[in-house]
Amino acid sequence: MGTTTGAVARRLGVSPATLRSWDRRYGVGPEVRADGRHRRWAPRDIAVLEEMCRLTASGIPPAEAARAARAARAARVPRPVPATDRSGPGGTAGVSAAPPSEAHASSAASLSPSSIPFPGGPSHVPPPPVAAADTRSAPPPATADAARAGECAVPAPRAAARQPGSGNGLPLGDVRQECRGLARAAVRLDAAAVERLLASAVAQYGLVTAWEEVMVPTLRAAGRKWETAGDRYVEVEHLLSWHISSALRRVPPAAPAPPETSGTPAPPGSPPVLLACVPDEQHALPLEALAAGLAEQGVPVRMFGPALPAEALDAAVRRTGPAAVVLWSQSRSTANRPLARHVAASAWGVRGARTHPAVLLAGPGWAGPAVPGTLRPLGLREALEALMRLRRTGPREP
Repeated sequence: MGTTTGAVARRLGVSPATLRSWDRRYGVGPEVRADGRHRRWAPRDIAVLEEMCRLTASGIPPAEAARAARAARAARVPRPVPATDRSGPGGTAGVSAAPPSEAHASSAASLSPSSIPFPGGPSHVPPPPVAAADTRSAPPPATADAARAGECAVPAPRAAARQPGSGNGLPLGDVRQECRGLARAAVRLDAAAVERLLASAVAQYGLVTAWEEVMVPTLRAAGRKWETAGDRYVEVEHLLSWHISSALRRVPPAAPAPPETSGTPAPPGSPPVLLACVPDEQHALPLEALAAGLAEQGVPVRMFGPALPAEALDAAVRRTGPAAVVLWSQSRSTANRPLARHVAASAWGVRGARTHPAVLLAGPGWAGPAVPGTLRPLGLREALEALMRLRRTGPREP
């Protein structure tokens, strides 16, 4: 009887509307329908859908992915061999040839125009771009602020928006192809594909490039879609944020350097870098990226996350004696300049040898007049470079 559309959708992690849309738009549907109307998916049909999901999650446009998936199905279907009259020498008498219409009737679906494979067969289907891209050909990484690195031109909303999962993609603009695969997987709520694509991007391009050129543009597109679609797509943004956070936490820290070398990992007891969002600021994901980058360099970190109260921040600075304090503000309404000046003026140590922390104000909320005694990095890469320079030069003296 086959599997229902709802059961297949649950298995693949997509919505039933997506499956119906793929059937209507690209001909990726069941070859046989019960009662001529209801979709019932055979194992071979489900294999086509699995291939479609894999290809679109890799960044291949849905139309191309559908052609490749159908080509793979056509290649797996055995070609019918017309019966022949074997009454001749060496044959079996009494076996007559079947009419051509009967010989080819069982393969009508696989040979329909919508199922014609690419020239050269399925082996010419382009591989997933994340797995095949050459890191040496990657374009230079962005240097804009990490929170703004993914700012993309957003097309005007359509008059009649489609439901999530029915082909209504995220407004990405001109971005890496990996962003498109990641966005499609997020819209489908395909957690496994999102996790796989994020891990592949970090492994292939490195943390900084993966953050600035893959993660942030996709996050910004999800946020824009949320803003223009009312209450829809909230689940897409939340799923994407959670998996990006998980991917950042899985970035391996630097291994301890051998005693005879001058490796990057800091020796035990080195002052940490303190990371915190200012009070009322809930967006901590950029700080998680910075924490991962510092850990990758072997720099000790104290991460305090979103909305750290001013009193708690002051206590943490005095208790840890950090080499640097990074304060994140996403919007101007949360940027607390008096707090930044207070932290920059903090000092500890014995008389004559007191030190101050370096203070880095990160995020678009700090745009505007500079706060004396602080640094303003314009992105993850610049923040990492500034903190590594500070580590080499030592703590700031009053």
